[in-house]
Amino acid sequence: MTTSVMWFRRDVRLGDNPAIHDARDAGPDGVVPLFVLDDRLWGSGASTRTAYLSRLLQDFADRIGSLHVVHGDPVEEVVRVARQAGASSVHIAADFAPYGARRDARVETALAKHDIALVRTGSPYAVAPGRVTKDDGTGYRVFTPFFNGWKEHGWRGPAPEVGDIPWLRPDGRTHRIPAAAIPHGLTLPPLGEDAALERWQSFLADDVADYAETRDLPGPDRTSRMSVHLKWGTIHPRTLLADLAPLRSRGAEAYARELAFREFYADVLHQRPDSAFGYYNTAFEQMEYDEPGEALEAWKAGSTGIPVVDAGMRQLMGEGWIHNRVRMIVASFLVKDLHIEWQHGARHFLDLLVDADLASNQHGWQWVAGSGTDASPYFRIFNPMTQGKKFDPDGQYVRRWVPELADVDAKHIHEPWTLEQPPAGYPAPIVDHAEERRESLRRYDAIK
Repeated sequence: MTTSVMWFRRDVRLGDNPAIHDARDAGPDGVVPLFVLDDRLWGSGASTRTAYLSRLLQDFADRIGSLHVVHGDPVEEVVRVARQAGASSVHIAADFAPYGARRDARVETALAKHDIALVRTGSPYAVAPGRVTKDDGTGYRVFTPFFNGWKEHGWRGPAPEVGDIPWLRPDGRTHRIPAAAIPHGLTLPPLGEDAALERWQSFLADDVADYAETRDLPGPDRTSRMSVHLKWGTIHPRTLLADLAPLRSRGAEAYARELAFREFYADVLHQRPDSAFGYYNTAFEQMEYDEPGEALEAWKAGSTGIPVVDAGMRQLMGEGWIHNRVRMIVASFLVKDLHIEWQHGARHFLDLLVDADLASNQHGWQWVAGSGTDASPYFRIFNPMTQGKKFDPDGQYVRRWVPELADVDAKHIHEPWTLEQPPAGYPAPIVDHAEERRESLRRYDAIK
């Protein structure tokens, strides 16, 4: 028998998946569909993600009729499964994240000792990290020239349908996917390849044309919600870009630009893997920060007394997702109003977001903190009240997530403390924004 292994990671789909084509060609007598639960990525510290992943894997197993799920060190488990199946090759989409790249290199070395090849085909990106460079071969740290180079580089069209695949269970058993409890109060978003395609087609039909005008408005909820599907690979950006290409709207252009931002941050992390948890601009290591304590806990709980901030943090707990504009607002509040280092907020997001993508999350936080690539200048400090009035003018978003303010009129919804009788049960602001803005600038001047 000629067999192969398809090792799924961030590509839990059948459509537009060129690695599956290679796996089938290399294993005409059987392909083992493998997923390894790696403790580096499957643990108690990321309960939202593990709850989502366990259900996603079950959905995928039901779809293909079998999924070989093992738990352990990928270096040991991938080799064991490949040898057990008599496979001559293991097929993957390339991983460019720091840990993933190191893991794959170790697996490749271990497989080679048994004359088994690790074959990389494609990646989670339209243009793989490292492909878009300046004339001197180095990567970009500013988005706009990267975006221009990304468009010029181009990308392949979606891979064709794969057809029938002889999925193989090497030990003849169906492996039970571990259950993971859903955190209290959390509603997981729809999952799986079918849900991704359905949501995408709905967005194309109803919302993409106006995306440039509506993307910053959290109240109407007219964003695509594709981030979680891109995170787990239940849809590929090639598919999205192919559908956007014939459209001639500002919204379609703006959406393609957001896809490019995702690829820019992946490219930056590929260039500078140390920036995953350290400062891209190391000068900010010298900034004076406050120790995390009660203020951090109030921020996490959505009880800061700042309505749009609290709405965002409660949305995070309720959906495992936050509207992108609100992500920037809550991040700025933590770093520049509470003076807490960005890593504390980034870690909290990684734990609670169902779409927690390391590159986008970490570098999005560094953009707000002023320490990243193409960074927002540190002195550009978001005023959460002004942001709320501009992007949630009627208070629709705040009322949805902060029921204590449900009866507050639009004039006062973002500053309820200005009412003669503030609403009962909602806290007063834990800080004065104007005062903390001055303090942030003082701390910034000290490191300039």
